[in-house]
Amino acid sequence: MTSKAAELGRQVRTQAGHVRGQQRDASGVLAFKGIPYAAPPVGPLRWRAPQPPTPWTGVRDASTFGAGCLSSLANDHRPGPRAEDCLYLNVWTAAQEADEKRPVMVWIHGGGFQFGSSANTATDGSLLAAKGVVVVSFNYRLGIFGFLAHPDLDAEAPSGNYGLRDQLAALSWVKANIASFGGDPENVTLFGESAGAMAVGILMASPLAHGLFHKAIGESGAFWDGRHGPLQSIDEARARGVAFARRQGNASIAALRGMPAEQLSAAAPWSFRLDHVTASFSPSIDHHVIPDVPARRFLRDEQMHIPLLAGWNSAEEFPFMSLSLPAQSAQAFRAAAEAMFGRERLADFLKLYPADTDAQAKASAAALTGDIVVGEQCWQWLRLHRASRAPVYGYHFNYTSPYTPIASHVSEIPFVFGTLTPQGVIGCTTQPAEADRALSQAMMSYWVNFATRGDPNGPGLPPWPAYDETDVVQILGTTIEAGPNPQADRFGFVGSFRRDGVLPMRWRVVT
Repeated sequence: MTSKAAELGRQVRTQAGHVRGQQRDASGVLAFKGIPYAAPPVGPLRWRAPQPPTPWTGVRDASTFGAGCLSSLANDHRPGPRAEDCLYLNVWTAAQEADEKRPVMVWIHGGGFQFGSSANTATDGSLLAAKGVVVVSFNYRLGIFGFLAHPDLDAEAPSGNYGLRDQLAALSWVKANIASFGGDPENVTLFGESAGAMAVGILMASPLAHGLFHKAIGESGAFWDGRHGPLQSIDEARARGVAFARRQGNASIAALRGMPAEQLSAAAPWSFRLDHVTASFSPSIDHHVIPDVPARRFLRDEQMHIPLLAGWNSAEEFPFMSLSLPAQSAQAFRAAAEAMFGRERLADFLKLYPADTDAQAKASAAALTGDIVVGEQCWQWLRLHRASRAPVYGYHFNYTSPYTPIASHVSEIPFVFGTLTPQGVIGCTTQPAEADRALSQAMMSYWVNFATRGDPNGPGLPPWPAYDETDVVQILGTTIEAGPNPQADRFGFVGSFRRDGVLPMRWRVVT
């Protein structure tokens, strides 16, 4: 005689203790927020690998979000609590019983590894969960808290990339606990946008992530290349850490660990004028979490061989215009392009990024910025992973409407989650209309289908072909249809400068 499965209610037992979430909403979704997946990374645990959460007795309240990491973004007015004690996650599930083994989707938020949190209203997981998946989101250490490297820290353990190790710890928590929420720990899709997508690509190339997720979705990011070249080396990261300590009066690691968190954060501000790859406390090739340049790992077929869905938006340059080549005039733009790409390639460049007039140069500078900072690396991700023979699906998001007048960076997120929150990056507060809601429903279904079985296709949806050598992607626009990659020639030009998967180091010094 088989016993009846345990009913899933507001109170759930995790390995560290019981949690009580919110009541089911109108769609039957339970939400659990602010669950610790690691010990607070404060005091002696600052700049150490995440440690297991301290078990608790009784029932822990899980009805409100935990604090996000302190932001490195100067004058960051985003809402929500922030603290160094930030290693918390959230779970949304509509499962009625604990043994349902629903597909799991784990979201990594963006923000250049400098700002952001899982409390963003645009990424509320309720509506995705109502479609049959269990959704998890989490916070991780950012900026100097997540990515300081220093020789004295290396004497303890490999330094830098603490934020990436937080992500691995969150995935380990999911593997150990998600079955109690009705999820399947053997069917986990890792998805993210911008820095979140770049983390997905990095973790696909990390041996430490093997077995922690089984499918990947990347929105507007891949390898963490940037305007000034590839991911920083550990030597570059250490030099940045040593220089920071010197600015704090030649402070020792012990002294830096003793600084108040807010003071430490204020001493390491970041803005969009700084390259988030090469001029920031951000991921580095530490030969531990990241063994090599991620694109090189993909080129050598050393990444996880799992299904991948990835793509980019048509106007990724928002909000990265401060990283553009000088374009105050056509002459200035052409001169900067020649310095970056070489005189022998300038004619080819100008065919793709014309600069006959000042206005044309400004438009080309914007297009180039979007291509280098985001688009080309997403395209490389698709091309390189196809060789693994795992299923690969590519998309190009170019949808516009009064609600989304520009298909900018981050503009697809409210469609993916169904939240259709205001498009703040482009300053638009127009309410969504029926066409916006229809596209959102289609995208949610594609994402959930992919998370379920590694294929976005399903009943009632326009067919989405697998990505192959024809470079056909799914156009997510006013009409959803498969079509040739509209930026293939431009991406091919930028990609031609890669050697063994790596962009030129000389771009480090090109203005």
